[in-house]
Amino acid sequence: MKKKTLALLLSMGMAVSSLAGCGGGGGSSTDTTAAGGGADATTAAQAGGGESTTAAAAGGESAAAAGEKITLKFTWWGSQSRHDYTQKILDAYTAEHPEITFEAVPAGWDGYFDKLSTEAASGSMPDIVQMDYLYISTYAKNNSLADLQGYMDDGTIDVSGIDEALLNSAKVNGKMAGLVLSTSLMTFPYNPEVLAKASLEAPKEGWTWEDFTAMCQQLKDAGVADAAVIDPAIDTNLFNYWVRQHGDKLFSDDQKSIGYQDDKLMADFIQMFKEAMDKDLVPTPDEMAQIQTLGLEAGPVVTGDGAFTQNWNNYSTLVSAANDKIKMATPPTIGAEDQKGLWMKPGMFLSIAETSPHKKEAAEFINWFLNSETANDIMMAERGTPSSSIARDYLTGSGKMASQQEDMFAYVDLAAKMAGETPAPDPTGMSEVNKAFADACNAAFYEQMSPEEAAASFRKKADEILSRNNG
Repeated sequence: MKKKTLALLLSMGMAVSSLAGCGGGGGSSTDTTAAGGGADATTAAQAGGGESTTAAAAGGESAAAAGEKITLKFTWWGSQSRHDYTQKILDAYTAEHPEITFEAVPAGWDGYFDKLSTEAASGSMPDIVQMDYLYISTYAKNNSLADLQGYMDDGTIDVSGIDEALLNSAKVNGKMAGLVLSTSLMTFPYNPEVLAKASLEAPKEGWTWEDFTAMCQQLKDAGVADAAVIDPAIDTNLFNYWVRQHGDKLFSDDQKSIGYQDDKLMADFIQMFKEAMDKDLVPTPDEMAQIQTLGLEAGPVVTGDGAFTQNWNNYSTLVSAANDKIKMATPPTIGAEDQKGLWMKPGMFLSIAETSPHKKEAAEFINWFLNSETANDIMMAERGTPSSSIARDYLTGSGKMASQQEDMFAYVDLAAKMAGETPAPDPTGMSEVNKAFADACNAAFYEQMSPEEAAASFRKKADEILSRNNG
């Protein structure tokens, strides 16, 4: 599965490169189709991110309001449970708005952005797209996403309950490329029943990496098969947390290079996890690949074969149907000098394709999806802690939240004390950076390079990728 993951990241890099090729100033036939209005619309979209097209749509009456029957195509990734309840949300919206129907395109995470980049290149993106923080910058810069600012300004989308900094996490080059649905923070979920097998108490706020390693050793000695089910190289998120703990940043302000100056930061990160792998405390990349084939709800921490994993604070909600006892701990720290490594991560966004002929209707649905009691009753914060206080306040006072949802909301309050500023959206070329990071880490894990060589290799490749894509 690790090889599969690396192959996915490679294909993502190729796909995004293809996307970049179609979004520039070349004025290709694909660009004309995407703009939806000939050469003038193409020029406007390339020059201003499609602002003229979106502004016109925002200012007029929707086709649905004029009595036209509309079908909105909506794509998202997630587990089967997310697919099921999202379909219920779509059905509920159609019941309230009979003029609107949906073509649902659910998918898993694997391959989601491969397909989306192909659709963007051909001008056939779905009207409404679930978008990740990892890629929103790339799609926005290539004019694949409509600017939602006009719909926020005219009240079509009510953002009064969203923190301004969080709301602006979707702003790329002055363009509001999506509406942030949720916020999440990194967590180390754990199975308390498994910890009890090793006579271990739950980790306390401020526990250290040394505490984590010692607990994993005690779990292994107690016969726990998978002490910590963590892949430190699946992407750069955990490493980003590590870098921020040390008071530094992963990328430079102009996003053209790596932001930290000392490669020892990455070498130490690699060495820590290599030693854990050598002691059989965390899986090797090949072992992790096999675990990942099980799926989230059948993973070792959920089934009771593992103790810790690393995820986001909606994890316990995602797996609650299989195990409603999973708890969450803040990630390990480097000690008293820890520099607030956590950040309030936009969980995901809903974006509208620049090619959509039904932007106004899509914006109306997004507003309802975010703020309505009906949608939130069905969703029950599965996509993360709602970004809107309107939704949060409603859910908190509804008495309908399960203990996992309550834990998720409470975790945000707990972890916020350890959170620093939210970083800018990931730079263009992030899929390539992730691949370079995974390649370097795994080369060190399998002793094809030393940690120091791997860190230097990553810097060299990442700087080239970032400079090429963000120059």
